Amino acid sequence: MVLPMPNPATSESDVTDVYTTTRRTFHLAAIYILGAIIAVAMAIPTIMYLLIPPRARKRTAWIDAGDISQLKTGEPVELTFQQDRLDGWKVETVKKTAWVVKESNNQIVAFGPQCTHLACAYHWDTPSDKFVCPCHGSEFSIDGKVLAGPAARPLDRYATKIENNRLQLGELKQTGTQA
Repeated sequence: MVLPMPNPATSESDVTDVYTTTRRTFHLAAIYILGAIIAVAMAIPTIMYLLIPPRARKRTAWIDAGDISQLKTGEPVELTFQQDRLDGWKVETVKKTAWVVKESNNQIVAFGPQCTHLACAYHWDTPSDKFVCPCHGSEFSIDGKVLAGPAARPLDRYATKIENNRLQLGELKQTGTQA
């Protein structure tokens, strides 16, 4: 940058005006350039967030609930398993349960752990051979059908499959009303 040579005919206040204006112009240009750099730095992630869809995590729909070799036909067992749950950005492992019954045809049925009336936890009552909800007295047979109580529909069931003698649980499906 070439600075103008002071003219002997000009006063000293004119010379300082030339330098002040040049300095002011430099500072304004620096401020504008830094502001533009900051704006671009903030705009790039924002644009990427809005325009580029996130990658879907490949999660299996089946959860390993455990070994079924010890199950006895007609005896409900409460199995506890862990499931990963995405909570915002964080993956949490939550403990879940299912009531599992091995039927006479070696099929496995898994019921959700909540009563279909008000989602209370029910249990298997061995002396009476039925599932009993302690909250409002709903009763369910070993195949999940309503026997008594305010519950209007059978117990919800998990989709099930067996791989290598291990029970795999899928989606918990809500059952329809009982006819």
